[in-house]
Amino acid sequence: MQNKKSSPIRGKRSRYSNNTPKNNAGKNNTGKDSKPSSYNKKKNTNTAKPTEKAQKLKKNQSIQLSENAQYIQWFPGHMTRTKRQIQSDLKLVDAVAEIIDARLPQSSRNPDLDSLIGSKPRLILMNKCDLANPSATAKWVEYFRTKGIKTVELDCKSGKGIGSFTNAVREILAHRIAAWEAKGMKNHSLRVMVVGIPNVGKSSFINRISKSTKAKVEDRPGVTRGNQWFTIDKNIELLDTPGVLWPKFDDQSVGEKLAFTGAVKDQIMDTEQLALRLLEYLKRNVNPVFKERFSLTDDELTLSAHELLSAIAKKRGMLVSGGEPDTERAAVMVLDEFRAAKLGRITLEIPDKRGDA
Repeated sequence: MQNKKSSPIRGKRSRYSNNTPKNNAGKNNTGKDSKPSSYNKKKNTNTAKPTEKAQKLKKNQSIQLSENAQYIQWFPGHMTRTKRQIQSDLKLVDAVAEIIDARLPQSSRNPDLDSLIGSKPRLILMNKCDLANPSATAKWVEYFRTKGIKTVELDCKSGKGIGSFTNAVREILAHRIAAWEAKGMKNHSLRVMVVGIPNVGKSSFINRISKSTKAKVEDRPGVTRGNQWFTIDKNIELLDTPGVLWPKFDDQSVGEKLAFTGAVKDQIMDTEQLALRLLEYLKRNVNPVFKERFSLTDDELTLSAHELLSAIAKKRGMLVSGGEPDTERAAVMVLDEFRAAKLGRITLEIPDKRGDA
């Protein structure tokens, strides 16, 4: 097998490949030697000084983010179309079911949905609760209850919580059902739009509750591309929609958390830098399972994130020629094991003591 150019590892099937990338430093994408930047005959003499605002922003960014931070922006064109489609289709439904990731209940909620949905009755489905800390999940259920939002805990893989969905829909639409029955309209169809950001499990939920495999399911964001209707009960219909993120992450920690769980495509990320950021979090919030999984000592937990990643690579036998740790392969492994809860059932955010997210 031929070695590939050095780049962040992508995909899951070959994520632990032993291939060592070739060093292509000094060559451009045509394979020819590239010229140093100083080679240009015409040099740009316009060296405008950065504005005071830009300097202040740069300073603030350097304070807030560690050396392992990376900026995450991702808003494909189909996201804009989905947003418009949601606005258009809201008139067709009676309620909205918003699916979120139980590991990051705040960051996995699209802030644009509040203005899009308006006063439409809403139900929150906390999916992947099997991967989240149970105590933290309970706090979030109570948090949403204080906000007047009905919440159901879900694990679409095992089916936990699926049976509670139809009763929850009838509960949040009780006033409308009563109004229809008063007019002699019994068993009126209840239509619910299912929304959520990419990779929170919308298709898995619909497949499980409709007992079908019509909705395409893959463990990567952005699979569902068009709206689909599904009948799940004699008078309940679901409208599936593609996952929609928002134009930008004002808080970069939100983008990082979404990247940790796979809601943002790995292909646009520097995988190793992302793993280092995750290790920084795990070092600050030590989970016994994480510590045991990699046989980490207390001294090793005081290492820098990069040193810790190197130590983990050695413990797993991920080495390159010369016995050096293969931190690129180790980074992919750390992210995969976090996403599969092999490092423990970890929730990345909880409501504060005031009840605010």
